Amino acid sequence: MSYRLKDMPEELFPRERLLHYGSESLSNGEILAIILRTGVKGENVLNLAERILSESGGITGLAKLSVHEMMQVSGLGKAKAAGLKAALELGKRAAATDPQARPVIRTPQDAAGLVMEEMRYLDREHFRVMTLNVKNHVLGISPISIGSLNESLVHPRECFKEAIRRNAHAIILLHNHPSGDPAPSQEDRNVTRRLMEGGKLLGIQVIDHIIIGDNRYISLKAEGLCE
Repeated sequence: MSYRLKDMPEELFPRERLLHYGSESLSNGEILAIILRTGVKGENVLNLAERILSESGGITGLAKLSVHEMMQVSGLGKAKAAGLKAALELGKRAAATDPQARPVIRTPQDAAGLVMEEMRYLDREHFRVMTLNVKNHVLGISPISIGSLNESLVHPRECFKEAIRRNAHAIILLHNHPSGDPAPSQEDRNVTRRLMEGGKLLGIQVIDHIIIGDNRYISLKAEGLCE
């Protein structure tokens, strides 16, 4: 039977321990309990946090789950899953501000892996640009446009604006197909060629265009288009 958290001495509450001893003193379960805030019927928040970590394969496994997959974990409803995913994303963005911690893109799979779990579920076409430095470290991923069910609206000016602001060496184009099928359309190919020409004029290389489907992707570089 799960004990009630309020029956514990106050100094053992995760939040109180954080305030008195610092966040470094807390276990992963205690930190997760602070994010979750409350438990569920028959399970206090500490027990809930430890169970979620155990079932998910620890912090690393939890971070790999999409928000939809989190919602399938017993005890994680929409609000808790959304709050947890937001906290994990914030941590990922904080790590990305350290140049040594930024992801490095060596293959199309590296780039697709950074956006797959989010973009595969989108119900409209979202066009984004991944900016890279000269060593192919990711500088950022910027939203460019949101289209209809079967098309995106892309203007070269918007695609390169963020790259210029970040002094990027190269970019990777990213967009999703809500149908789940990542096969490129003729318009996808035309857009890629047009943006590659724009990049040449600006001195910013378009090294790939990756189309995200449902847990699969297609690299137009691998298709021989981005040469």
